[in-house]
Amino acid sequence: MIEGDHRAAFRPAQGEIPTTPGVYRFSDRHGRVLYIGKAKNLRARLANYFQPMHALMPRTQRMLTLAAQLDWTVVATDTESLVLEHTWITEYKPPFNVQFKDDKTYPYLAVTLREDAPRLIITRNEKIRGARYFGPYPKVWALRETTTLLQQAFPIRTCNDADYKRAMDSGRPCLAGQIGRCNGPCSGKITMEAHRERVDELVAFLAGGDTSHLKQLQHAMRDAAAEQRYEDAARLRDQVHAVEHVLEKNAIVLGLDVELDVFGLKSDELSAAAHQFIIRGGRIRGERSWIVDVELDDSPGTLLEQVIQSAYDDGHEAPATILVSTMPADLPALEEALRANRPRRGKVRIQVPERGDKAQLMNRALLNAGENLLRHKLKRAADITARTDALAELQEGLDMGEAPLRIECIDVSHLQGTGVVASLVVFEDGLPAKGAYRKYRIEQTTDDTDSIYQVVSRRAAQLNAAAEAGEPPSGRYRDRPQLLIVDGGEPQVAAAQRALREAGITDVALCGVAKRLEELWLPDDPFPVILPRTSESLFLVQRIRDEAHRFAITFQRQRRSTAISSQLSEIPGLGPKRVQALLKHFGSVARLRAASPEEIASAPGVGDQLAEQIHRHVHAPAAGKLVGGESAETSEEDGE
Repeated sequence: MIEGDHRAAFRPAQGEIPTTPGVYRFSDRHGRVLYIGKAKNLRARLANYFQPMHALMPRTQRMLTLAAQLDWTVVATDTESLVLEHTWITEYKPPFNVQFKDDKTYPYLAVTLREDAPRLIITRNEKIRGARYFGPYPKVWALRETTTLLQQAFPIRTCNDADYKRAMDSGRPCLAGQIGRCNGPCSGKITMEAHRERVDELVAFLAGGDTSHLKQLQHAMRDAAAEQRYEDAARLRDQVHAVEHVLEKNAIVLGLDVELDVFGLKSDELSAAAHQFIIRGGRIRGERSWIVDVELDDSPGTLLEQVIQSAYDDGHEAPATILVSTMPADLPALEEALRANRPRRGKVRIQVPERGDKAQLMNRALLNAGENLLRHKLKRAADITARTDALAELQEGLDMGEAPLRIECIDVSHLQGTGVVASLVVFEDGLPAKGAYRKYRIEQTTDDTDSIYQVVSRRAAQLNAAAEAGEPPSGRYRDRPQLLIVDGGEPQVAAAQRALREAGITDVALCGVAKRLEELWLPDDPFPVILPRTSESLFLVQRIRDEAHRFAITFQRQRRSTAISSQLSEIPGLGPKRVQALLKHFGSVARLRAASPEEIASAPGVGDQLAEQIHRHVHAPAAGKLVGGESAETSEEDGE
């Protein structure tokens, strides 16, 4: 069936689709929901799916080839469409929708307030009736340590329900009560009312860091010591230390009356990670992480919108303030949907912090999100089955005769056309072989394609020289690659192909990877190879390309750092150690150039006279190019 006929089978008649807000869903011929979306104007949004197929995103193309039915539901407002879309995605789990998922289940602290004698437990069950929850927490071992301290500071019942019932019926304490590890009413040492008071104190402490209990313990400890009741004083001292230890573990990050949640998002072309800090009473009371596969049309705002909705599923109530690293896609509708989840507590405000403690907290959330994304990628890269699948998929996708067990990738790096260098990284069996990495200096070049041609020519000459010498497998260039990847599209691939042909090398497959769409370009092919976005093969290609880019950038910065030090060393009285101390003090040549002679004189080992010489030198015309390069380096780092 041709493309037009296929979509015509479920394309609505002109004018049939309303122009109101709503939620739509595509299904296949078996009735399975493939994709769910929302729109402020259904007619305008759905018209996008019936453009020429080549104009659509690869994921949309794949979805439409499977689709056989289109349905929609009209709603009154954008907020209703946002809520209904999320509800249906949660219910149907359509394969073409982005679905953030927790990378793990999280433990909570819960106080079972509905029981006659409540107790403090660690649980992953979020539906205990009448329980007061605190968390979630990222590490259960740290939570066990905190629970031990809390039960020491607030002696309450610890035994399970069966032991408690048996002890209360018989009038004899359970084993935990006999050895002093359970301090519930079943121990016979405390009344039900007094035990409930202790529980209330514990809940108040966990909810807002209430320190009144700590003050009472300190006062009682001093009284016991004054009255020479040293055993009681020692017991109270241990409880004081336990409370203080718990307070140290939950350091105040904002004001004591602050309640908010913080969401940081880190993403690359294929994956994204989000990290949430739960702030209650100014303290971090819990945190969560999510991982998701990213498609081409998934913006950071769209991803954040979905992860925030996921965070407040299952009755979790949003606080009045939510801090985000970037604004969600449909901010007003999202705020209204979250407000509906807290009907008696007013509206929800979503903000991007710009300065102060909240901005520092956001930086911590972004740092954790980045670490979670890195762990996810490393875990995936370490999976031998995934690596095997990646190589097999790459062999099939590039129509190679054998699996690319050795892959080499070349990337060129420069700074505004100067200081051109290149890197060659090697992956064997899907893992980096760092001992085989190579660096190339390119003294003269016209553009990136010429640089690629030069580097591939030099690598081809090395391969030919090794083959002619009959070099053994343990030699410097021990293996020929099955696949050579260059960073770039058609022009770069054409330049690399020309270099290989001139060298007479025909047994090495060649492709280029274009960054924006992560598409692979083959020699003499006008259309790129599109690997599935969630495939192991595309993940491997991206990882190889990123490693080549990292290695090239590192080499170029090393050369620039050497050049900067050499130029500063030309100043009389400024030796290598002072140069390094000076650069360390200011952090960059750009900051050094912006400094006044007085500020330069404040650096270690620099006096007023030397500071004047340094100031003149960095402002001399010959230094302008160097300093401009430094500021460009800063922007390059930001773009990584």
